[in-house]
Amino acid sequence: MAEPLILTLGCGDRPGITARVTAFLFERGCNILEAQQFNDRCNGEGEDRFYMRVEFDPDGASREALRADFASFAEELGMRWKLSLRDRPRRVLIMVSKADHCLVDLLYRWRTGELNIDPVAIVSNHPRESAIRTEIGEIPFHHVPVTPGTKSDAEGELRRIAEATQAELIVLARYMQIFSDEQSAHFAGRCINIHHSFLPGFKGARPYHQAHERGVKIIGATAHFVTAELDEGPIIHQDVERISHADSPSDLVRKGRDIERRVLAEAVRLFVEERVLLNGSRTVVFRA
Repeated sequence: MAEPLILTLGCGDRPGITARVTAFLFERGCNILEAQQFNDRCNGEGEDRFYMRVEFDPDGASREALRADFASFAEELGMRWKLSLRDRPRRVLIMVSKADHCLVDLLYRWRTGELNIDPVAIVSNHPRESAIRTEIGEIPFHHVPVTPGTKSDAEGELRRIAEATQAELIVLARYMQIFSDEQSAHFAGRCINIHHSFLPGFKGARPYHQAHERGVKIIGATAHFVTAELDEGPIIHQDVERISHADSPSDLVRKGRDIERRVLAEAVRLFVEERVLLNGSRTVVFRA
């Protein structure tokens, strides 16, 4: 039995796209297992857009033949599309600085089968290998220090590692270095960052202590794609947790780490399951 496939697509909206896509699959003997769509109505402010994710059993049809046939179909409709094996683990490069709670959580979810990923490398700007060797096991570790004078070389080394490992996704698991515009553009659409998010926003050192001093009642975290605009990339997933006057700064740090772990893990899951489609400065997220 052929392995299930995932088709994702985006194009200008027009009548009949859903019918034509499903008919295309039906005519080739494919059985649709899950299908979701979204019509982004711009209300006269721009082109209406159409997005779709279809999970299907090809029932003997080869992926190569389906890809070749769909290419001409997609060209006619001006589609941006992708055809992927559903169950193939995605190759992921994880970056970390000193805090390793998100890294350890991702590796735990991978080992228990919750995340269908293949961690191909761990990269850190600190010499962390001995501290996290038990958690990373046989995953290759790369120490790539970053200073103002070596930033360009360090980014080049990261690109080399990503290319050598054929990484499909770069995860900044509390990696505390800002990418240059060039680096952000190089990994556009395949680099996810996690950061705390408060109302109001607290930047700089010790954000949870700043939040405590202001009496914030909700803390949260945001996972988003990396862009040249710091922490302004298209959002994939967010979550919050209520706190009270009784919570100390250390309580906020503890609760904040927990939110960061689960928000990043969910964003990675959505990405590797091909459920996240870029829609300009936003995302379309087809949840299971």
